[in-house]
Amino acid sequence: MSKGFSYAEAGVNIDEGNRLIEMIKPFARATARKGADGSLGGFGGVFDLKAIKKFKDPVLVSGTDGVGTKLKLAQKLGLHDTIGIDLVAMCVNDIIVHGAEPLFFLDYFATGKLDNKVAASVIKGIAKGCKMAGCALIGGETAEMPGMYNPGEYDLAGFSVGAAERRNLLPKKDIKSGDILIGLPSSGLHSNGFSLVNHILEKKGINLQDSAIFSSKKLGEILLEPTTIYVKFCLSLLERYKIKALAHITGGGLMENVHRVLPANLAAEIDCRSWPLPSLFKWLKAAGQIDSREMLKTFNCGIGMVMVASKSEAEKISKALKSARKLHYIIGQVVTRKTEKTLFTNLKYFDEA
Repeated sequence: MSKGFSYAEAGVNIDEGNRLIEMIKPFARATARKGADGSLGGFGGVFDLKAIKKFKDPVLVSGTDGVGTKLKLAQKLGLHDTIGIDLVAMCVNDIIVHGAEPLFFLDYFATGKLDNKVAASVIKGIAKGCKMAGCALIGGETAEMPGMYNPGEYDLAGFSVGAAERRNLLPKKDIKSGDILIGLPSSGLHSNGFSLVNHILEKKGINLQDSAIFSSKKLGEILLEPTTIYVKFCLSLLERYKIKALAHITGGGLMENVHRVLPANLAAEIDCRSWPLPSLFKWLKAAGQIDSREMLKTFNCGIGMVMVASKSEAEKISKALKSARKLHYIIGQVVTRKTEKTLFTNLKYFDEA
């Protein structure tokens, strides 16, 4: 009889997958918190919500996301240790804007042929991001799919669940005209706008290994700077101050994200001279000859999270942040909406950047 076919012959090596699980178990254990033991290997991740004693009337908040075409840069440069932080950040930052504390995280890693060294590096970054957010990595899925991806390619997705007291859910319903917008700085591009970035790099023939004209670092390293995880910082502020809303500045930039947390009759008025446009964004604007409004619709432009608070509360928050030397900017205010959802004043400062 002729030898029968095998799964390994078709390109799927279950033994390698099992070896990967053993490699990443210490990463998961390091993220253990109350409610989760950080173990891997079961059919599903388990979390005991009763272990979180502080919640009396909890509401679960979930978020799922990927890191988009930033993956292409990581794979092109062979740098895989921070893209997992981006994955966690994109999920947990969406959860914190509802006033919820992220509790646990699961990841999905898909590739054509499993390279355990690469996969372990990615998942180690995911575990690091989970620790930064204070949530547990309780499970995930590794899929080896021959023919679906080119050699060296992989895809990522993440899923996180958090909890908040029902009465503390954001956004609040008392947002009104005159409330203040406080911007928290981003660490760079975060994980949005990379399709445009990749387009500019390709059309201009720019080498990622070259030093950036605005920095001594290589351009590729700057572009891969991981997304800021705002969770612990925002949780500490929510415990002390009456914050009415938080907006995570992701795809759609400042133009499309702030108004998402405002009532339909209100708009965000943002002053473009209220924070300095970081050098990376100035370079991108010039390299791609990008219109200012397009910049504000595509990138975070240096502001990764926006808080909404009353004028008096915003003054308290700003004073406390200044005392703690935490960088922030008063970037505008809430106004009565007439036509546009987001208004930009002093746009010439972006035009001249």
